Formats: sequence, structure tokens, C-alpha cells
Amino acid sequence: MIKKLLFIFVALIAINSYCQQNTASPYSFYGIGSLKFKGTVENRSMGGLSIFTDSIHLNLRNPASFTGNNLESFNNTARPVKYGVGATHTKTILNSDSGSSEASSTSIDYLALNFPVGKFGFAFGLMPYTAVGYKLESVNADGNLENRYTGDGGLNKVFFGGGYQISENLSFGINAQYNFGNIRNSSVAYIYDANGAPIQYQSKENNRSDLSGLNVDLGLTYKTMITEKLQLVSGVTYTPQSSITSLNERSISTISTSDGQEFNINTVPIDLEALGLDETNLVLPSKYSFGAGIGDPLKWFVGAEYNAQKTSSFSNSLYSSNETTYEDASGFALGGFFIPDYNAFSGFLNRVVYRAGIRYEKTGLRLKNESINEFGISFGVGVPVGSFFSNANLGVELGKRGTTNSNLIEENFINVYLSLSLNDLWFQKKKYN
Repeated sequence: MIKKLLFIFVALIAINSYCQQNTASPYSFYGIGSLKFKGTVENRSMGGLSIFTDSIHLNLRNPASFTGNNLESFNNTARPVKYGVGATHTKTILNSDSGSSEASSTSIDYLALNFPVGKFGFAFGLMPYTAVGYKLESVNADGNLENRYTGDGGLNKVFFGGGYQISENLSFGINAQYNFGNIRNSSVAYIYDANGAPIQYQSKENNRSDLSGLNVDLGLTYKTMITEKLQLVSGVTYTPQSSITSLNERSISTISTSDGQEFNINTVPIDLEALGLDETNLVLPSKYSFGAGIGDPLKWFVGAEYNAQKTSSFSNSLYSSNETTYEDASGFALGGFFIPDYNAFSGFLNRVVYRAGIRYEKTGLRLKNESINEFGISFGVGVPVGSFFSNANLGVELGKRGTTNSNLIEENFINVYLSLSLNDLWFQKKKYN
């Protein structure tokens, strides 16, 4: 147990170094960035499907999964402590009417611990929630650089949740989450003289927003055997609308440029308090999901899930654009897993979990009257490691976001996921001295 606690401590230090999540998506320019946390690697390898719960895998999308039935292999007297860490490497090809380019990023996605207490189960952890990371440029009719936009940062979540097993089949859970982080961005509008040469000094606008706020998630899971071997699994989650406070700063810098590099000459702060923009409130829209599936426990499972978010209620008074609007978001996922022989004593591949899924999302972002949608197809494996049902999970997702219509950018991406899902029994009485 001490070794695994040390692992958690080391992983906590590592994830802290990534608390400002990396991304390379131009669509992170809008709102509070691109949504980063979409579940554990096990979830994401099944198209983001989060309705399936069991006793040996973390499920951070539904707090009702924090409790559950004891392990049959331990005479229904115990269930394990579950903890894990996951990471993603993303390679993106950005396509537009004028050309294409490539970008990549690597990030830690979550660190969490889930432990049982009788009919209760508790969990806590840290995860990046949104990410900002872009460098966008536009050219004028003469082919000269007209605008340059850069940004980084994001929103992170620390959560503590609990679940209660109402009956053998039904569980309820709630998460309390503290959101924090900052977003930094800048923009330069280049000016040229009559001969088409850039003037000596340009103006650069700098913005910083420090974000913080609380919200909660609610969840229910229901599982029952409908035949001797066939199990029905279902789940519902709901996140009420909440708000986060944004403390804002803005300044104007005079810069000179040479060979694409910027050199700061001087910076003057802007009095946002006089404009009523020094402190603003951003709405985190309400969200719900529901889904169901069937399977033979420890052998196979297939399910579907739908989610919706009231994204049209989002607004940000500090950054606004006539070309940017928000509409209600929604998504659909279909996925499942297969295990050849969970109890096989020989043949390592027989105990590997094979996962696959597909998803489609309407992100809620609308630019130049074009809805920004996202599609992905995923595959993954869960490989047994060590003892007591621990496993390493590897997943791959191929997908697309956005469109080249209306001079927008289409992203074609490959996500590679890796996680450790570890289990242990704590505080067990010794049967023999």
C-alpha cells in the first residue's frame, strides 16, 4: 500500500506541472477553451461511453459509480480501493482553404482515488477541464500579415465526491468541484505604410482572466440481471447551471518586430474597472446525460448514451464577436467491450479487454453561421498488470472537428491515450498470525 501511495504522490506532482493543459486547437480561442476531460481512457476507448460501472475501474463521469457491490471473489466482503492516472498525446492536421499545417500536444488528463466505506464510496482527484492553446494569423489582400492572435491557459477542476448504494441494483452520487485557472491571450493588428512596409512600432493588446468557482454533479446508476446471463446497465447524470468568477486584466503594449519575433517597448495598463469589466461572471451551462446497455458480466457489453448541454446560455462580456454565437450542444456515443476469457489461467491475450466506440458531438460553438461539430471513432485494450485486477489501458481515437466552409479550419486528429488503473485492498484483517 505504501508503494502505491507513493505512486499517487509522484503522479500528483507530475499533474501539477501540467495544470495548464496543452492543446493545439484554434477553436480553443472561443469561450473558456476546448473541453479536455471526456472521461477515463476506458471511457474514451468506448466512444466516451460512461454508463458502464464495475468494481475495479474508475468512472469519473458518474459519481454514483463511487460505490457498488463487493467482489464475489472475496465472498462479497470487500471491494477495492481504485486509483489511476491517464494521459493523452494528440497530433492534429489543420486544414483550411489556403493550406494546411500540423500541431501536436501531450497532457495528463486526470489523477483520482476512489475508496469504499461500507455502502458509501468516496473519491477525489484533479483534472484539467478546458484548455486554451493557439496561434492564429491572417493576411490582407496584399498577402501581408494582418492579424496575429495567441493564447494559452485553461480551467482545472479539483473534485470530491461520494456515492451511496441505495439497494443492490441502485446507486446515487454527488460531486463537489472547485474550478480554477487562468486564460491569457494577445492580439496584434499590423499596420503598413503607403509603400506596403510595416511601420516601426505596432500595438499589441494583452488580456488575462483568473477564473474560479464551484459546481456540482449528480448521478444515478441502475443495474439488474434480466436473464440468467444478461445484465441491463443504465445511468443518468445532471450538472446544474453554475457560474465562475473572472478577474480580468488588460494592457496595451508598443512592440517592434523583426524576423517574426516581437520586442516589447513599453506597456500601459487599461482601467477595466471604469468599463465595468474588471470582474465578470461566466455561466457554466447545465448538462445532462442518460444511457443504457446490455451485456454478459465479465464477458461483453454494448451500450449507447446521449448528452445535452444548454450552451446557448454561455456568455463572456470581456470577449465578444459578431461572428461568434453559442447554440445548445448535444452528443451521442455508442460503444462496448469484449473479454475472451476473464478467468483464463493461460493465454495472456484471453484476459485482455478489447474496447471500441464511436461518437458524434455538436459542440455548441457556431462561427460565421457554421456549427462546429466533432466526430470520433476509437479503439482500445486493457492489459492486466501486477496483481488484484490492476491494468494498463491503451486507446487510439481518429476524429475530425470543424469545417473548411466559410474560410474556417477543419481539424483531423489522432489521440493516443494511456492510463494505469490500479486496485488494492486496504485495512483487511489477517486470517492467520
